[in-house]
Amino acid sequence: MRIKSRHIVRKDYAKKLLNDLKSMFGEGADFFEGKKMEIVETDEIDDLILVDGEPLLLLTENEPFLTIKGALKVKPTKRKVIVDMGAVKYVSSGANVMCPGITYADTDIKEGDFVVIVDELHDKAIAIGKALIQGNEMVADKGKAIKCIHYVGDKIWNF
Repeated sequence: MRIKSRHIVRKDYAKKLLNDLKSMFGEGADFFEGKKMEIVETDEIDDLILVDGEPLLLLTENEPFLTIKGALKVKPTKRKVIVDMGAVKYVSSGANVMCPGITYADTDIKEGDFVVIVDELHDKAIAIGKALIQGNEMVADKGKAIKCIHYVGDKIWNF
């Protein structure tokens, strides 16, 4: 992965990002307040936002969202999906999340929202995905619920 450009985020844009994150995750987004933010454009993945040098945010479809490292710092309660331990091996390797593996999903999740996927035992983020169905439909017996876009060990994690 090559870096095409890297620049510091303007204060007005940083304030907009912070407001977007607060509306998504509530008080946990206060972690980002007053931190140095840089946008990194790469040739392979969506743009990353480095917060004090760490890749904690991902710009997806012009919307900021947490990377796994960002989710580990913020510990969000909104847009969160919990998977059982049987699914962890597959999801943390980049597999899409199937409904039978989900034990809890935030009911406010809408189709197309980006979500944080955590394991049920340690409550640690293992992947970031895009919801294919609404949150209240995710705890079911069959079907695909989330398309995985970022997982432990991928290029973003190793950045």
